[in-house]
Amino acid sequence: MDIDSKFIVPDHVAIIMDGNGRWATGRGMPRGFGHKKGAEAFRRTVDACIEMSVPFVTFYAFSTENWKRPKSEINILFDLFESYLDEFADIHKRNARIIFIGDIGALSEKLVNKINDCVRLTENNTGTAVTIAVNYGGHAEIVNAVKGIIIDELTFSDIDERVFERYLYTAELPPVDLLIRTGGDKRVSNFLLWQLAYAELVFLDVFWPDFTKEDLIEAFRRYSTKERRFGSIKSK
Repeated sequence: MDIDSKFIVPDHVAIIMDGNGRWATGRGMPRGFGHKKGAEAFRRTVDACIEMSVPFVTFYAFSTENWKRPKSEINILFDLFESYLDEFADIHKRNARIIFIGDIGALSEKLVNKINDCVRLTENNTGTAVTIAVNYGGHAEIVNAVKGIIIDELTFSDIDERVFERYLYTAELPPVDLLIRTGGDKRVSNFLLWQLAYAELVFLDVFWPDFTKEDLIEAFRRYSTKERRFGSIKSK
């Protein structure tokens, strides 16, 4: 979708929100303060995606590996997460839809209920689909898909890529066109491993709390310069 002649908006944007802790410690503040500022950046970015009519945007909020962090930091992250869910009614009014992927059942009953309430509230909306990956890991997702195929007793001849994709958490989402990672690191960190197969990757040095709409547009501009051939060659 063209916004103007300068850049193209991808159909599906995935974002690794990295750098909250480093942003805070660099300012002599506790890591929790960085996560609070990161939550503000998350809200700004959701607003920007809705404003620019991004069809799908997926955020890496909490990974299966993040449980290794100190309990105090985990509690801050989930408190912020709950707070955002309480505010999602306002996003609902803007016709956005919210989706969750990951092992949601492992979360607290209170949080699972709030998640389900948000999904029900927005499930009929037709605007930007905001997906939040919580307790998510790419390896775990693929293993879970294999287990589902075994449970359903599919035969060898039944299985191809399209069938396999129906067993992924992201069955209702298109492949990722653009991955954005903030914080300066250049890795995908077990995020959407299947879905990133042909994604363009943009790594930004800006820490997540400082991420703005202008940074999002810069990533879109970089994406717009790429010739996406999906293994073929350019037609003459």
